[in-house]
Amino acid sequence: MTDPADRVLSRASLAEGNPTGWFDQLYTAAERGEAVVPWTRGTPNADLAEWIQPGEGRRALVVGSALGDDSELLAAQGWAVTGFDVAPTAVKAAQARFPDSAVDYVVADLLHPPGEWRHAFDLVVEIMNIQAMPRDYRPAALTSLAGFLAPGGTLLVCEVAEENMDMTTWVSPPWPFSRAEVESAAQDGVHLIGLETIRDGARYWAEFTR
Repeated sequence: MTDPADRVLSRASLAEGNPTGWFDQLYTAAERGEAVVPWTRGTPNADLAEWIQPGEGRRALVVGSALGDDSELLAAQGWAVTGFDVAPTAVKAAQARFPDSAVDYVVADLLHPPGEWRHAFDLVVEIMNIQAMPRDYRPAALTSLAGFLAPGGTLLVCEVAEENMDMTTWVSPPWPFSRAEVESAAQDGVHLIGLETIRDGARYWAEFTR
């Protein structure tokens, strides 16, 4: 059986020491009809939709905004949303899907984010993006997440739960998260409010504040 494009591209990118370069390669291949982006389904994340709260003009940041579904969900609830992705092709596709959107779709790298984003957002949403990076890169990514959060804001983190997976047969990407790794987003003045398993134990859903 041939490995899917995301695994083939991620391995090649990692072999070159580039943990994020394969995302744009995957979106570009998908645009040509040569690959499937496994995390894009054309609808907002169901768990975020269940959590959703009115934004009342507050600032929200969506990590790995992909084709824009989660960003548009938040914008519809009154959040002033910035959606960013490391893949320029994904950002252009989101802008094309929602040409009249109020969302600010931008290209940015979670490992090297814009300095002006520090402590700038009342809501930060990270749903199953960092798990696409090997563990060596996670501390820097989680430090960025914590750094985005404004005082009194909310950080949401959702990842596949390693403890409830058979890791002896697991094929990556993604690389699931341990409970301790999720909890490590509590840094730089950010603290954990709650952490639970959802989807019959398959995923962690954590909420933090500053």
